[in-house]
Amino acid sequence: MRTARIRDLGIKIGELDAGPVNSITDVEGVTVGQVTLSDGDKQTGVTAIVPHQDSLFEEKLIASSHVINGFGKTMGTIQLNELGSLETPIVLTNTLSIGTAAEAVIDYMLERHPQIGRTTGTVNPVIGECNDMILNDIRAQPVKNEHVRQALNEASKDVKEGSVGAGTGMVCYSLKGGVGTSSRVIHLPHGTYTVGVLVITNFGKLSDLSISGHPIGKKLSQKIKAHETPDKGSVMIIVACDLPVSQRQLNRILKRSVTGLSRTGSIISNGSGDIAIGFSTAAKIPHEPDGELLSISTIHEEEIDHAFRAAGEAVEEAVLNSLTAADSVTGRDGNYLPTLMELLHTYQLNLSPN
Repeated sequence: MRTARIRDLGIKIGELDAGPVNSITDVEGVTVGQVTLSDGDKQTGVTAIVPHQDSLFEEKLIASSHVINGFGKTMGTIQLNELGSLETPIVLTNTLSIGTAAEAVIDYMLERHPQIGRTTGTVNPVIGECNDMILNDIRAQPVKNEHVRQALNEASKDVKEGSVGAGTGMVCYSLKGGVGTSSRVIHLPHGTYTVGVLVITNFGKLSDLSISGHPIGKKLSQKIKAHETPDKGSVMIIVACDLPVSQRQLNRILKRSVTGLSRTGSIISNGSGDIAIGFSTAAKIPHEPDGELLSISTIHEEEIDHAFRAAGEAVEEAVLNSLTAADSVTGRDGNYLPTLMELLHTYQLNLSPN
């Protein structure tokens, strides 16, 4: 059966058009690889985002990160924000596997770049996480180096959503969450550009869930109070674009990802690690200087509202796709999470506000 997305249910999010496949990989050069570990108490995995297909260490990208709420254990963002550039793929996994993920990314980069740690500096792996302990035996640390390497090596344009990769054991709005993606196209006088988003959703409580302004979560929570879980999860938001922007402008765009979260009902709770990491493929920054000035084009500040809207809409739709695409999972100690689609069918509810 084909994975359902929110648009399959007749719900169009926002005003802007999506890209050809409505995915982060609509941004040219971006690929995603995922490894899913789903077996009894083991419900976790890895999602890797590869920003372009050349040597990322030799040709870095303008990048930034933004902390919406800092209850998280992200790695690599200190240097990312200080230097404004990304030099490795971004890997997402569970909270207690960030060390393994970092080690695997370092190994992956060392194999490809013998000058690292010899004739040049070291390397800065960028890792994000969410806590999947409700469904996954996180203490067992099932994610291994080879799983991360597999995700990196198998990255492609095809992005599966729902209970896959780093989203395998995630819980969103007291339902089965996971991986979601979406994109938006913006038209400016100097060109047409794409903003793509990938999320790992692990936040919110059921009664807060809103879909296109419809408080469907309240209706569901009145019927299944036993499934309401506290709001103390996390969300990782990866924003890719081919828009010519400075690091400062990119950071402003990342800050607007919160509008997409809020429209789905999130209150950005105290216990939630809500982190956005973004990059632009519009310019490549050489690792070594060549004695010439760098020339990097950027949009005018008055044009940035288009990107603000695109980021918010894509985040909102990606979150909803993570819910509609998810499969139900029975994980650690028999813990079970239903899916949004399952409950809509059981209670014969639809997503139309009328």
